[in-house]
Amino acid sequence: MGERLRLDRDFGWLWRASTVSSLGSSLALGAFPLIAIRVLHASAAEVSALPAAGMAAGAALAVPLGPWVEKRRKRPVMVAMDLIRFLVMAAVPLAYVLGRLTFAQLLAASVVAAAAKITFASASGANLKSLVPRDKLMIANARFASANWITITVGPPLGGAAITILGPVVTVTADAVSYLLSAVGVLAIRDKEPHPGRQDPERHRRDASKLHDLSTGWRSIFADPVLRRLMANGVLTSALILAMEPLLAVLLLRQLKFTAWMYGMAFGMPCAGGFVASRLSPLMAARFGRQRTLLAAGTARACFPIGLALTFAGFGGLAFFIVIQTGLIIFMGLYIPVYATYRLELLADGQTSRALTAWSITSNAAIATATALWGLLATLTSARIAITAAGLLLLATPALLPWELLSGITSGTAGADAALRPLERGYDANPSTAFCSLASSSSASANVSHATWE
Repeated sequence: MGERLRLDRDFGWLWRASTVSSLGSSLALGAFPLIAIRVLHASAAEVSALPAAGMAAGAALAVPLGPWVEKRRKRPVMVAMDLIRFLVMAAVPLAYVLGRLTFAQLLAASVVAAAAKITFASASGANLKSLVPRDKLMIANARFASANWITITVGPPLGGAAITILGPVVTVTADAVSYLLSAVGVLAIRDKEPHPGRQDPERHRRDASKLHDLSTGWRSIFADPVLRRLMANGVLTSALILAMEPLLAVLLLRQLKFTAWMYGMAFGMPCAGGFVASRLSPLMAARFGRQRTLLAAGTARACFPIGLALTFAGFGGLAFFIVIQTGLIIFMGLYIPVYATYRLELLADGQTSRALTAWSITSNAAIATATALWGLLATLTSARIAITAAGLLLLATPALLPWELLSGITSGTAGADAALRPLERGYDANPSTAFCSLASSSSASANVSHATWE
């Protein structure tokens, strides 16, 4: 009982650290594009270049960090990355107050923050896998996801109001402070973290020559067909969706004249659906099987972004945007906990940090490339046309999902194979059937959603 209480307490501190950091980031959601557009008068291409350059350079900086993280205790790495992000974010409002803020500083902050985020995420994933029992990973991931959605629900509207009243960099200050609080939460975890080299000295010596080679992380992903397809789908989907973000800022703020609070409402309110969906995700997975939940939600989320290109001015346009965005986020909320659990279960112990770093680098590089290309496309055409093109391409991404899961085909270790065995029997491996099955049950599941809340 004592061990369970300590584990619950330690997970609670990790959850609080993640939640406060997520709240700070959600308060500052869109802050850099707002600053670039309203303060530095940046063009559409420059606004797109801001996240693109940050992610590309951040991914390059993170290449040597994956093996470095694998050799070290994860929580000190997480604290160090929080402190680095605090420093680079705090420098932005300071430069603004002194009248010395430049576009180059925003780019530099994006680069350092992106590299620190990748490193933090790889360390955090490995730490969660060692802190939480295997059979509780789904619940743990759902709690992280639900906390993230609720902070994004309240953060952007509050951030938009704060920007309107207090200026464009106040939310960046809040984001900086949140990283300090996150570091405090990680430090409060009492469970003693063993040194990776002392858990299995023989294996550590055997792998020591490989630790400098991040390709080990990619090899562990490509060796498993489910992981391969999950990464392919996830990388392409996130690249296309995030390439739309700076263009949506240009469309809403510049062309449709949304105010800062309207912009915050547009992205904040739909996330309430993500909170509910992420709490429902374990229930849906238990009722219909993780395979069907993953594939149905992954298919459905690709159908909504194209509608964002049809957004129009005024409160009617705001309401239209919120409805479309809510549909997208509900299915993302269902998808993410199942996807995150599959990924952690299939990754081999001792390679988790490297694999997660390789995954993040691949994703960030794809996002950077897509964001730069879509910024150029918007410059040559218009933001609305570029958003439409991304939405059309997203409709094809469900083909990359691991549909072989429905026939019970998995790979990896025997333990992983047993853990990922289909829960259902005799299910027809058809994408449209999967979607219809989940959609037909949505109203019934909504009635029992409170049963999953604690």
